[in-house]
Amino acid sequence: MSIDPGNPLIVQSDRTLLLDVHAPGAEDARAAIMPFAELEKSPEHIHTFRISPLSLWNAAGAGFSPDDVAAVLHTYSRYPISQNILEGFSDTMARYGKIRLVGAEGEGEGEGELLLTADDTAILEEIGAAKSLDKFLQRSDKGFRLRLTDRGSVKRELIRMGWPVQDMAPLTSGEDMEISLRSPAVSGRPFTLRDYQAEAARSVLGNRGPGTGYGVVVLPCGSGKTMVGMALMALLKTNTLVLTTNVAAVHQWMEELLDKTNLDKEQIAEYTGDSKGVAPVTIATYQIITWRPDKKADFPHFKLFRERPWGLIIYDEVHLLPAPVFRVTAELQAVRRLGLTATLIREDGAEDAVFSLVGPKRYDVPWKDLESKGWIAEALCTEIRLDMPEKLKIPYAVAPPREKYRLASENPYKETIVRQLVDNHPEDYILVIGQYITQLEGLARLLKAPLITGKTPNAEREKIYGAFKRGEFRVIVVSKVANFAIDLPDASMAVQVSGSFGSRQEEAQRLGRILRPKGRNSYFYTLVSRYTVEEDFASNRQKFLAEQGYKYAIQHWGSEVGGAGE
Repeated sequence: MSIDPGNPLIVQSDRTLLLDVHAPGAEDARAAIMPFAELEKSPEHIHTFRISPLSLWNAAGAGFSPDDVAAVLHTYSRYPISQNILEGFSDTMARYGKIRLVGAEGEGEGEGELLLTADDTAILEEIGAAKSLDKFLQRSDKGFRLRLTDRGSVKRELIRMGWPVQDMAPLTSGEDMEISLRSPAVSGRPFTLRDYQAEAARSVLGNRGPGTGYGVVVLPCGSGKTMVGMALMALLKTNTLVLTTNVAAVHQWMEELLDKTNLDKEQIAEYTGDSKGVAPVTIATYQIITWRPDKKADFPHFKLFRERPWGLIIYDEVHLLPAPVFRVTAELQAVRRLGLTATLIREDGAEDAVFSLVGPKRYDVPWKDLESKGWIAEALCTEIRLDMPEKLKIPYAVAPPREKYRLASENPYKETIVRQLVDNHPEDYILVIGQYITQLEGLARLLKAPLITGKTPNAEREKIYGAFKRGEFRVIVVSKVANFAIDLPDASMAVQVSGSFGSRQEEAQRLGRILRPKGRNSYFYTLVSRYTVEEDFASNRQKFLAEQGYKYAIQHWGSEVGGAGE
Protein backbone atom coordinates (compact mmCIF):
# COMPACT_ATOMS: atom_id res chain seq x y z
CA MET A 1 0.00 0.00 0.00
CA SER A 2 1.35 3.43 -0.88
CA ILE A 3 1.84 6.20 1.62
CA ASP A 4 -0.85 8.90 1.64
CA PRO A 5 0.17 11.64 4.11
CA GLY A 6 -3.29 13.20 3.79
CA ASN A 7 -5.11 10.23 5.32
CA PRO A 8 -6.38 10.66 8.89
CA LEU A 9 -5.50 7.29 10.50
CA ILE A 10 -2.25 5.86 11.86
CA VAL A 11 -2.37 2.12 12.59
CA GLN A 12 0.17 1.05 15.22
CA SER A 13 1.57 -2.39 15.99
CA ASP A 14 0.12 -2.38 19.54
CA ARG A 15 -3.41 -2.39 18.10
CA THR A 16 -3.98 1.30 18.69
CA LEU A 17 -5.35 3.63 16.05
CA LEU A 18 -4.41 7.31 16.06
CA LEU A 19 -6.98 9.55 14.40
CA ASP A 20 -5.83 13.01 13.27
CA VAL A 21 -9.05 14.95 13.77
CA HIS A 22 -7.88 17.78 11.51
CA ALA A 23 -7.13 15.59 8.48
CA PRO A 24 -9.56 15.33 5.57
CA GLY A 25 -11.90 12.38 6.00
CA ALA A 26 -11.45 12.21 9.79
CA GLU A 27 -15.20 12.04 10.49
CA ASP A 28 -15.70 9.33 7.87
CA ALA A 29 -12.79 7.39 9.33
CA ARG A 30 -14.21 7.69 12.83
CA ALA A 31 -17.55 6.28 11.70
CA ALA A 32 -15.86 3.47 9.77
CA ILE A 33 -13.67 2.24 12.66
CA MET A 34 -16.30 2.52 15.40
CA PRO A 35 -17.79 -0.96 14.75
CA PHE A 36 -14.49 -2.63 15.65
CA ALA A 37 -12.49 -0.14 17.78
CA GLU A 38 -12.94 1.49 21.20
CA LEU A 39 -12.02 5.07 22.10
CA GLU A 40 -9.29 5.46 24.74
CA LYS A 41 -8.13 9.09 24.64
CA SER A 42 -9.49 12.19 22.98
CA PRO A 43 -7.40 15.34 23.45
CA GLU A 44 -7.59 18.23 21.01
CA HIS A 45 -5.72 16.92 17.97
CA ILE A 46 -5.15 13.15 18.03
CA HIS A 47 -7.75 10.64 19.26
CA THR A 48 -6.61 7.18 20.28
CA PHE A 49 -8.70 4.08 19.62
CA ARG A 50 -7.83 0.52 20.58
CA ILE A 51 -8.81 -2.65 18.81
CA SER A 52 -9.54 -5.25 21.50
CA PRO A 53 -10.68 -8.87 21.28
CA LEU A 54 -14.17 -7.89 22.48
CA SER A 55 -14.46 -5.09 19.94
CA LEU A 56 -13.47 -7.50 17.15
CA TRP A 57 -15.91 -10.15 18.38
CA ASN A 58 -18.68 -7.54 18.43
CA ALA A 59 -17.77 -6.73 14.83
CA ALA A 60 -17.81 -10.40 13.88
CA GLY A 61 -21.19 -10.84 15.58
CA ALA A 62 -22.52 -7.93 13.51
CA GLY A 63 -21.38 -9.58 10.29
CA PHE A 64 -18.01 -7.85 9.78
CA SER A 65 -15.26 -10.04 8.37
CA PRO A 66 -11.48 -9.65 8.81
CA ASP A 67 -11.40 -8.47 5.18
CA ASP A 68 -13.92 -5.71 6.04
CA VAL A 69 -11.69 -4.50 8.90
CA ALA A 70 -8.59 -4.62 6.67
CA ALA A 71 -10.38 -2.68 3.93
CA VAL A 72 -11.34 0.13 6.33
CA LEU A 73 -7.81 0.39 7.69
CA HIS A 74 -6.24 0.40 4.20
CA THR A 75 -8.70 3.07 3.05
CA TYR A 76 -7.91 5.54 5.84
CA SER A 77 -4.37 4.66 6.94
CA ARG A 78 -1.67 7.27 6.44
CA TYR A 79 1.13 4.70 6.35
CA PRO A 80 1.50 1.10 5.16
CA ILE A 81 0.08 -1.45 7.59
CA SER A 82 2.13 -4.41 8.71
CA GLN A 83 0.66 -7.69 7.52
CA ASN A 84 1.32 -9.11 10.99
CA ILE A 85 -1.21 -6.67 12.47
CA LEU A 86 -3.90 -7.63 9.99
CA GLU A 87 -3.25 -11.31 10.55
CA GLY A 88 -3.57 -10.72 14.29
CA PHE A 89 -6.99 -9.15 13.80
CA SER A 90 -7.97 -12.02 11.55
CA ASP A 91 -6.88 -14.61 14.11
CA THR A 92 -8.87 -12.92 16.86
CA MET A 93 -12.03 -12.60 14.79
CA ALA A 94 -11.66 -16.21 13.67
CA ARG A 95 -12.24 -17.29 17.27
CA TYR A 96 -15.85 -16.17 16.89
CA GLY A 97 -17.60 -19.21 15.48
CA LYS A 98 -14.92 -21.75 16.32
CA ILE A 99 -17.14 -22.90 19.20
CA ARG A 100 -20.81 -23.36 18.44
CA LEU A 101 -23.79 -24.02 20.65
CA VAL A 102 -26.49 -26.04 18.89
CA GLY A 103 -29.55 -28.08 19.74
CA ALA A 104 -28.77 -31.59 20.94
CA GLU A 105 -29.79 -34.27 18.45
CA GLY A 106 -33.13 -35.89 19.11
CA GLU A 107 -34.42 -33.02 21.24
CA GLY A 108 -37.29 -30.70 20.42
CA GLU A 109 -36.90 -26.96 20.03
CA GLY A 110 -36.04 -25.30 23.34
CA GLU A 111 -36.24 -28.60 25.24
CA GLY A 112 -33.78 -31.03 26.80
CA GLU A 113 -30.07 -30.41 26.41
CA LEU A 114 -27.75 -28.45 24.16
CA LEU A 115 -24.51 -29.41 22.47
CA LEU A 116 -21.31 -27.34 22.68
CA THR A 117 -19.16 -28.35 19.75
CA ALA A 118 -16.08 -27.36 17.75
CA ASP A 119 -14.29 -28.75 14.70
CA ASP A 120 -10.88 -28.42 16.38
CA THR A 121 -10.12 -31.23 18.84
CA ALA A 122 -7.56 -29.08 20.67
CA ILE A 123 -10.23 -26.49 21.47
CA LEU A 124 -12.51 -29.19 22.87
CA GLU A 125 -9.67 -30.47 25.04
CA GLU A 126 -9.02 -26.96 26.36
CA ILE A 127 -12.68 -26.63 27.28
CA GLY A 128 -12.66 -30.04 28.92
CA ALA A 129 -9.64 -29.07 31.03
CA ALA A 130 -11.28 -25.88 32.38
CA LYS A 131 -12.19 -26.47 36.03
CA SER A 132 -14.68 -23.58 35.95
CA LEU A 133 -16.79 -25.51 33.40
CA ASP A 134 -16.76 -28.90 35.15
CA LYS A 135 -20.13 -28.46 36.83
CA PHE A 136 -21.86 -27.46 33.58
CA LEU A 137 -20.56 -29.84 30.90
CA GLN A 138 -20.77 -33.55 30.16
CA ARG A 139 -18.63 -35.18 27.47
CA SER A 140 -20.29 -36.52 24.34
CA ASP A 141 -19.10 -37.83 20.98
CA LYS A 142 -19.36 -34.41 19.32
CA GLY A 143 -18.35 -32.15 22.20
CA PHE A 144 -20.17 -31.42 25.45
CA ARG A 145 -23.79 -31.60 26.50
CA LEU A 146 -25.22 -29.02 28.87
CA ARG A 147 -28.56 -28.14 30.39
CA LEU A 148 -30.63 -25.38 28.86
CA THR A 149 -30.50 -23.41 32.10
CA ASP A 150 -26.68 -23.37 32.00
CA ARG A 151 -26.54 -21.94 28.48
CA GLY A 152 -25.67 -18.39 29.54
CA SER A 153 -23.27 -19.36 32.34
CA VAL A 154 -21.23 -21.49 29.94
CA LYS A 155 -21.12 -18.73 27.33
CA ARG A 156 -19.95 -16.17 29.85
CA GLU A 157 -17.22 -18.46 31.21
CA LEU A 158 -15.97 -19.26 27.72
CA ILE A 159 -15.68 -15.60 26.74
CA ARG A 160 -13.53 -15.10 29.84
CA MET A 161 -11.30 -17.83 28.40
CA GLY A 162 -11.11 -15.97 25.10
CA TRP A 163 -13.62 -18.11 23.22
CA PRO A 164 -16.77 -16.21 22.17
CA VAL A 165 -19.50 -18.74 21.49
CA GLN A 166 -21.60 -18.56 18.35
CA ASP A 167 -24.96 -19.47 19.83
CA MET A 168 -26.93 -21.30 17.13
CA ALA A 169 -29.17 -23.31 19.44
CA PRO A 170 -32.93 -23.06 18.83
CA LEU A 171 -34.91 -20.20 20.34
CA THR A 172 -38.45 -20.58 21.63
CA SER A 173 -41.14 -18.77 19.69
CA GLY A 174 -43.21 -17.80 22.72
CA GLU A 175 -46.96 -17.35 22.68
CA ASP A 176 -48.30 -15.64 19.58
CA MET A 177 -49.61 -12.08 19.81
CA GLU A 178 -50.90 -10.02 16.92
CA ILE A 179 -49.13 -6.66 16.91
CA SER A 180 -48.44 -4.20 14.13
CA LEU A 181 -47.40 -0.57 13.81
CA ARG A 182 -50.01 1.89 12.64
CA SER A 183 -49.70 5.26 11.00
CA PRO A 184 -51.03 7.73 11.76
CA ALA A 185 -50.83 7.15 15.49
CA VAL A 186 -53.88 7.31 17.75
CA SER A 187 -52.70 10.80 18.71
CA GLY A 188 -53.28 11.80 15.09
CA ARG A 189 -49.62 12.59 14.51
CA PRO A 190 -48.38 10.72 11.43
CA PHE A 191 -45.13 8.88 11.89
CA THR A 192 -42.95 6.73 9.70
CA LEU A 193 -40.53 4.13 10.92
CA ARG A 194 -37.16 5.67 10.06
CA ASP A 195 -34.86 3.70 7.78
CA TYR A 196 -32.21 3.17 10.46
CA GLN A 197 -34.85 2.05 13.00
CA ALA A 198 -36.19 -0.59 10.60
CA GLU A 199 -32.68 -1.68 9.69
CA ALA A 200 -31.73 -1.98 13.37
CA ALA A 201 -34.73 -4.23 14.08
CA ARG A 202 -33.95 -6.40 11.07
CA SER A 203 -30.28 -6.68 12.05
CA VAL A 204 -31.23 -8.40 15.32
CA LEU A 205 -33.68 -10.74 13.67
CA GLY A 206 -31.33 -11.47 10.78
CA ASN A 207 -32.64 -14.21 8.56
CA ARG A 208 -34.48 -15.81 11.49
CA GLY A 209 -32.08 -18.72 11.17
CA PRO A 210 -29.64 -20.13 13.74
CA GLY A 211 -27.45 -17.56 15.44
CA THR A 212 -29.87 -14.66 15.08
CA GLY A 213 -32.72 -13.27 17.14
CA TYR A 214 -30.64 -11.67 19.87
CA GLY A 215 -28.21 -8.79 20.20
CA VAL A 216 -27.65 -5.14 21.10
CA VAL A 217 -28.60 -2.03 19.14
CA VAL A 218 -26.56 1.11 19.88
CA LEU A 219 -28.35 4.34 18.98
CA PRO A 220 -28.07 7.87 20.41
CA CYS A 221 -30.51 9.14 23.00
CA GLY A 222 -33.34 10.89 21.22
CA SER A 223 -33.09 8.74 18.09
CA GLY A 224 -36.11 6.56 18.88
CA LYS A 225 -34.75 3.35 20.40
CA THR A 226 -38.26 2.54 21.65
CA MET A 227 -39.39 2.47 18.01
CA VAL A 228 -36.73 -0.16 17.28
CA GLY A 229 -38.15 -2.30 20.09
CA MET A 230 -41.69 -1.92 18.79
CA ALA A 231 -40.56 -2.68 15.22
CA LEU A 232 -38.97 -5.94 16.40
CA MET A 233 -42.15 -6.80 18.34
CA ALA A 234 -44.16 -6.27 15.15
CA LEU A 235 -41.80 -8.58 13.25
CA LEU A 236 -41.91 -11.37 15.83
CA LYS A 237 -45.57 -11.04 16.96
CA THR A 238 -45.01 -12.74 20.29
CA ASN A 239 -45.47 -12.14 24.03
CA THR A 240 -42.90 -9.57 25.10
CA LEU A 241 -41.32 -8.59 28.42
CA VAL A 242 -39.73 -5.12 28.53
CA LEU A 243 -37.33 -4.19 31.33
CA THR A 244 -36.50 -0.53 31.79
CA THR A 245 -35.01 1.93 34.27
CA ASN A 246 -37.87 3.56 36.17
CA VAL A 247 -41.63 3.96 36.43
CA ALA A 248 -41.64 7.02 34.16
CA ALA A 249 -39.99 4.95 31.44
CA VAL A 250 -42.54 2.16 32.00
CA HIS A 251 -45.39 4.59 31.42
CA GLN A 252 -43.67 6.04 28.34
CA TRP A 253 -43.38 2.57 26.81
CA MET A 254 -47.06 1.97 27.55
CA GLU A 255 -48.07 5.28 25.99
CA GLU A 256 -45.97 4.65 22.87
CA LEU A 257 -47.37 1.14 22.43
CA LEU A 258 -50.96 2.36 22.75
CA ASP A 259 -50.29 5.29 20.44
CA LYS A 260 -48.32 3.58 17.66
CA THR A 261 -49.44 -0.07 17.65
CA ASN A 262 -52.77 -1.86 17.43
CA LEU A 263 -52.49 -3.16 21.03
CA ASP A 264 -55.20 -2.20 23.51
CA LYS A 265 -54.91 -1.51 27.24
CA GLU A 266 -55.87 -5.05 28.25
CA GLN A 267 -52.86 -6.43 26.35
CA ILE A 268 -50.30 -4.26 28.18
CA ALA A 269 -49.44 -4.49 31.88
CA GLU A 270 -47.22 -2.58 34.29
CA TYR A 271 -45.07 -4.54 36.75
CA THR A 272 -43.64 -2.03 39.25
CA GLY A 273 -43.80 -1.20 42.92
CA ASP A 274 -47.20 0.42 42.26
CA SER A 275 -48.78 -2.31 40.14
CA LYS A 276 -47.96 -5.97 39.51
CA GLY A 277 -49.92 -6.86 36.41
CA VAL A 278 -48.91 -9.44 33.83
CA ALA A 279 -50.19 -9.40 30.23
CA PRO A 280 -49.01 -10.38 26.73
CA VAL A 281 -46.81 -7.25 26.85
CA THR A 282 -45.48 -6.58 30.34
CA ILE A 283 -43.20 -3.67 31.20
CA ALA A 284 -41.19 -3.81 34.44
CA THR A 285 -38.42 -1.84 36.13
CA TYR A 286 -34.99 -3.18 36.95
CA GLN A 287 -35.61 -1.91 40.48
CA ILE A 288 -38.58 -4.19 41.15
CA ILE A 289 -36.89 -7.19 39.52
CA THR A 290 -33.82 -6.82 41.77
CA TRP A 291 -35.75 -6.09 44.98
CA ARG A 292 -35.44 -8.57 47.86
CA PRO A 293 -36.26 -8.35 51.56
CA ASP A 294 -32.60 -8.61 52.64
CA LYS A 295 -29.20 -9.41 51.19
CA LYS A 296 -29.47 -13.12 51.95
CA ALA A 297 -32.95 -13.59 50.49
CA ASP A 298 -33.88 -14.70 47.00
CA PHE A 299 -35.23 -12.25 44.45
CA PRO A 300 -38.99 -12.90 44.63
CA HIS A 301 -39.84 -11.02 41.42
CA PHE A 302 -37.57 -13.16 39.24
CA LYS A 303 -40.74 -15.25 38.87
CA LEU A 304 -41.89 -12.66 36.33
CA PHE A 305 -39.48 -14.19 33.81
CA ARG A 306 -41.50 -17.40 33.98
CA GLU A 307 -45.01 -15.97 34.31
CA ARG A 308 -45.75 -16.26 30.60
CA PRO A 309 -44.25 -17.98 27.54
CA TRP A 310 -42.25 -14.93 26.49
CA GLY A 311 -40.94 -14.91 22.93
CA LEU A 312 -38.96 -11.67 23.31
CA ILE A 313 -37.29 -9.81 26.17
CA ILE A 314 -36.23 -6.19 25.62
CA TYR A 315 -33.55 -4.76 27.91
CA ASP A 316 -33.94 -0.97 27.70
CA GLU A 317 -30.75 0.95 28.59
CA VAL A 318 -28.89 -2.36 28.64
CA HIS A 319 -25.67 -0.66 29.79
CA LEU A 320 -27.45 -0.19 33.15
CA LEU A 321 -28.51 -3.84 33.46
CA PRO A 322 -28.07 -4.62 37.18
CA ALA A 323 -25.70 -7.43 38.08
CA PRO A 324 -28.43 -9.59 39.74
CA VAL A 325 -30.37 -9.63 36.47
CA PHE A 326 -27.36 -11.26 34.80
CA ARG A 327 -28.19 -14.31 36.89
CA VAL A 328 -31.62 -14.77 35.36
CA THR A 329 -30.55 -13.68 31.87
CA ALA A 330 -28.05 -16.51 32.02
CA GLU A 331 -31.01 -18.91 32.27
CA LEU A 332 -33.18 -17.20 29.64
CA GLN A 333 -30.99 -17.93 26.67
CA ALA A 334 -33.75 -19.69 24.71
CA VAL A 335 -35.73 -16.43 24.47
CA ARG A 336 -35.09 -13.84 21.77
CA ARG A 337 -33.66 -10.73 23.35
CA LEU A 338 -32.87 -7.17 22.38
CA GLY A 339 -30.60 -4.76 24.25
CA LEU A 340 -31.10 -1.03 23.59
CA THR A 341 -28.48 1.51 24.60
CA ALA A 342 -26.71 4.72 23.66
CA THR A 343 -23.37 3.29 24.81
CA LEU A 344 -21.96 -0.15 25.52
CA ILE A 345 -19.69 1.38 28.16
CA ARG A 346 -20.35 -0.09 31.61
CA GLU A 347 -18.65 1.50 34.58
CA ASP A 348 -18.33 -1.97 36.17
CA GLY A 349 -16.47 -3.32 33.13
CA ALA A 350 -19.09 -5.99 32.46
CA GLU A 351 -19.30 -5.44 28.69
CA ASP A 352 -18.37 -9.11 28.20
CA ALA A 353 -21.47 -10.13 30.19
CA VAL A 354 -23.70 -8.04 27.92
CA PHE A 355 -22.02 -9.67 24.89
CA SER A 356 -22.44 -13.24 26.14
CA LEU A 357 -25.83 -13.01 27.88
CA VAL A 358 -27.77 -10.46 25.82
CA GLY A 359 -25.87 -10.70 22.56
CA PRO A 360 -23.25 -9.05 20.36
CA LYS A 361 -23.65 -5.56 18.98
CA ARG A 362 -25.77 -5.93 15.86
CA TYR A 363 -26.26 -2.30 14.86
CA ASP A 364 -24.56 1.01 15.59
CA VAL A 365 -25.00 4.48 14.11
CA PRO A 366 -22.70 7.38 15.05
CA TRP A 367 -24.45 10.26 16.76
CA LYS A 368 -23.08 12.78 14.28
CA ASP A 369 -24.47 10.80 11.32
CA LEU A 370 -28.01 11.12 12.67
CA GLU A 371 -27.40 14.76 13.55
CA SER A 372 -26.27 15.55 10.00
CA LYS A 373 -29.50 14.03 8.66
CA GLY A 374 -31.67 16.01 11.09
CA TRP A 375 -32.85 13.00 13.11
CA ILE A 376 -31.34 14.39 16.31
CA ALA A 377 -30.56 17.99 17.22
CA GLU A 378 -27.10 19.51 16.90
CA ALA A 379 -25.65 20.00 20.38
CA LEU A 380 -23.23 22.76 21.34
CA CYS A 381 -21.23 21.55 24.36
CA THR A 382 -19.53 24.03 26.68
CA GLU A 383 -17.58 23.49 29.89
CA ILE A 384 -17.49 26.53 32.17
CA ARG A 385 -14.63 26.48 34.67
CA LEU A 386 -14.93 28.73 37.68
CA ASP A 387 -12.86 29.52 40.75
CA MET A 388 -13.57 28.25 44.23
CA PRO A 389 -14.50 30.94 46.78
CA GLU A 390 -11.54 31.98 48.95
CA LYS A 391 -13.27 30.77 52.12
CA LEU A 392 -13.50 27.23 50.70
CA LYS A 393 -9.96 26.86 49.33
CA ILE A 394 -8.38 25.75 52.62
CA PRO A 395 -11.28 23.42 53.62
CA TYR A 396 -10.97 21.91 50.14
CA ALA A 397 -7.19 21.51 50.43
CA VAL A 398 -7.39 19.51 53.69
CA ALA A 399 -10.53 17.49 52.91
CA PRO A 400 -10.43 13.74 52.19
CA PRO A 401 -10.90 12.77 48.50
CA ARG A 402 -14.64 12.16 48.55
CA GLU A 403 -15.30 15.36 50.45
CA LYS A 404 -13.10 17.27 48.00
CA TYR A 405 -15.39 16.20 45.18
CA ARG A 406 -18.51 17.28 47.02
CA LEU A 407 -17.03 20.68 47.98
CA ALA A 408 -16.03 21.30 44.36
CA SER A 409 -19.41 20.11 43.07
CA GLU A 410 -21.37 22.36 45.43
CA ASN A 411 -19.28 25.45 44.71
CA PRO A 412 -21.75 28.26 45.58
CA TYR A 413 -20.61 30.34 42.60
CA LYS A 414 -22.42 27.80 40.41
CA GLU A 415 -25.79 29.21 41.47
CA THR A 416 -24.96 32.60 39.97
CA ILE A 417 -23.79 31.03 36.73
CA VAL A 418 -26.93 28.89 36.43
CA ARG A 419 -29.09 31.97 36.97
CA GLN A 420 -27.19 33.85 34.27
CA LEU A 421 -27.37 30.96 31.77
CA VAL A 422 -31.12 30.66 32.27
CA ASP A 423 -31.50 34.41 31.70
CA ASN A 424 -29.28 34.25 28.59
CA HIS A 425 -31.49 31.59 26.97
CA PRO A 426 -35.05 32.93 27.27
CA GLU A 427 -36.32 30.79 24.38
CA ASP A 428 -35.02 27.45 25.64
CA TYR A 429 -36.64 24.78 27.77
CA ILE A 430 -34.01 23.94 30.36
CA LEU A 431 -33.02 21.03 32.59
CA VAL A 432 -30.73 21.82 35.52
CA ILE A 433 -29.16 18.50 36.49
CA GLY A 434 -27.06 17.59 39.52
CA GLN A 435 -25.97 15.01 42.04
CA TYR A 436 -26.46 16.54 45.48
CA ILE A 437 -29.94 17.18 46.83
CA THR A 438 -29.04 20.16 49.02
CA GLN A 439 -27.51 21.91 46.02
CA LEU A 440 -30.54 21.13 43.86
CA GLU A 441 -32.98 22.35 46.49
CA GLY A 442 -31.13 25.69 46.57
CA LEU A 443 -31.22 25.97 42.79
CA ALA A 444 -34.93 25.14 42.67
CA ARG A 445 -35.64 27.96 45.15
CA LEU A 446 -33.41 30.37 43.23
CA LEU A 447 -35.02 29.60 39.89
CA LYS A 448 -38.54 29.17 41.31
CA ALA A 449 -38.60 25.85 39.46
CA PRO A 450 -40.00 22.43 40.40
CA LEU A 451 -37.55 19.83 41.73
CA ILE A 452 -37.57 16.11 40.89
CA THR A 453 -35.45 13.68 42.92
CA GLY A 454 -35.54 9.97 43.63
CA LYS A 455 -37.94 10.69 46.51
CA THR A 456 -40.48 12.49 44.34
CA PRO A 457 -43.56 10.23 44.01
CA ASN A 458 -44.06 8.88 40.51
CA ALA A 459 -47.42 10.62 40.14
CA GLU A 460 -45.83 13.96 41.03
CA ARG A 461 -42.94 13.38 38.61
CA GLU A 462 -45.30 12.72 35.74
CA LYS A 463 -47.36 15.78 36.65
CA ILE A 464 -44.21 17.96 36.47
CA TYR A 465 -43.02 16.36 33.23
CA GLY A 466 -46.47 16.92 31.72
CA ALA A 467 -46.52 20.60 32.72
CA PHE A 468 -43.03 21.03 31.24
CA LYS A 469 -44.15 19.46 27.96
CA ARG A 470 -47.17 21.79 27.87
CA GLY A 471 -44.92 24.83 28.36
CA GLU A 472 -46.39 25.80 31.73
CA PHE A 473 -42.83 26.41 32.91
CA ARG A 474 -39.54 26.19 31.07
CA VAL A 475 -37.07 25.16 33.79
CA ILE A 476 -37.03 22.04 35.95
CA VAL A 477 -34.34 20.94 38.39
CA VAL A 478 -33.63 17.20 38.38
CA SER A 479 -31.34 14.77 40.17
CA LYS A 480 -29.89 11.52 38.80
CA VAL A 481 -33.37 10.46 37.72
CA ALA A 482 -32.73 12.57 34.60
CA ASN A 483 -30.02 10.10 33.58
CA PHE A 484 -32.64 7.58 32.60
CA ALA A 485 -35.33 7.25 29.98
CA ILE A 486 -37.53 10.29 30.33
CA ASP A 487 -39.13 11.72 27.23
CA LEU A 488 -39.03 15.51 27.23
CA PRO A 489 -39.08 16.33 23.52
CA ASP A 490 -39.05 20.12 23.97
CA ALA A 491 -35.99 20.24 26.25
CA SER A 492 -33.32 22.15 24.35
CA MET A 493 -30.76 22.99 27.02
CA ALA A 494 -29.14 21.22 29.96
CA VAL A 495 -26.96 22.70 32.70
CA GLN A 496 -24.98 20.04 34.54
CA VAL A 497 -23.89 21.34 37.95
CA SER A 498 -22.52 18.06 39.35
CA GLY A 499 -22.22 14.42 38.35
CA SER A 500 -21.25 10.89 39.35
CA PHE A 501 -17.46 10.87 39.52
CA GLY A 502 -16.74 11.06 35.82
CA SER A 503 -19.31 8.56 34.53
CA ARG A 504 -19.32 8.45 30.72
CA GLN A 505 -22.65 6.62 30.84
CA GLU A 506 -24.13 9.55 32.70
CA GLU A 507 -22.74 12.12 30.25
CA ALA A 508 -24.34 10.26 27.35
CA GLN A 509 -27.70 10.00 29.11
CA ARG A 510 -27.77 13.66 30.13
CA LEU A 511 -26.86 14.93 26.71
CA GLY A 512 -29.51 12.64 25.25
CA ARG A 513 -32.24 14.47 27.13
CA ILE A 514 -31.89 17.47 24.77
CA LEU A 515 -31.27 15.79 21.41
CA ARG A 516 -34.85 15.38 20.18
CA PRO A 517 -34.97 17.30 16.86
CA LYS A 518 -36.55 20.73 17.21
CA GLY A 519 -35.26 22.51 14.13
CA ARG A 520 -32.70 24.37 16.25
CA ASN A 521 -29.48 23.84 18.17
CA SER A 522 -29.37 22.38 21.67
CA TYR A 523 -27.03 23.55 24.42
CA PHE A 524 -25.20 21.41 26.96
CA TYR A 525 -23.33 23.27 29.72
CA THR A 526 -21.17 21.63 32.38
CA LEU A 527 -20.01 23.68 35.38
CA VAL A 528 -16.63 22.65 36.80
CA SER A 529 -14.66 24.08 39.73
CA ARG A 530 -11.19 25.07 38.54
CA TYR A 531 -8.04 23.43 39.99
CA THR A 532 -10.06 20.70 41.69
CA VAL A 533 -10.72 16.98 41.23
CA GLU A 534 -13.84 17.98 39.30
CA GLU A 535 -11.63 18.85 36.33
CA ASP A 536 -10.25 15.29 36.23
CA PHE A 537 -13.69 13.70 36.41
CA ALA A 538 -15.05 16.11 33.80
CA SER A 539 -12.26 15.08 31.43
CA ASN A 540 -13.24 11.42 31.75
CA ARG A 541 -16.92 12.17 31.11
CA GLN A 542 -16.03 13.99 27.91
CA LYS A 543 -14.38 10.92 26.40
CA PHE A 544 -17.64 9.39 25.35
CA LEU A 545 -18.86 12.53 23.63
CA ALA A 546 -15.53 12.97 21.88
CA GLU A 547 -15.90 9.43 20.53
CA GLN A 548 -19.20 10.50 19.01
CA GLY A 549 -17.58 13.50 17.35
CA TYR A 550 -18.68 16.23 19.75
CA LYS A 551 -16.27 18.98 20.77
CA TYR A 552 -16.29 20.94 23.99
CA ALA A 553 -15.71 24.67 24.12
CA ILE A 554 -14.03 25.58 27.41
CA GLN A 555 -14.63 28.95 29.06
CA HIS A 556 -12.96 30.28 32.21
CA TRP A 557 -15.16 32.47 34.35
CA GLY A 558 -13.37 34.57 36.94
CA SER A 559 -14.24 35.04 40.59
CA GLU A 560 -16.54 37.91 39.63
CA VAL A 561 -18.77 35.28 37.96
CA GLY A 562 -20.18 37.80 35.59
CA GLY A 563 -18.97 36.62 32.21
CA ALA A 564 -16.21 34.88 30.35
CA GLY A 565 -12.81 35.49 31.79
CA GLU A 566 -9.62 34.25 30.22
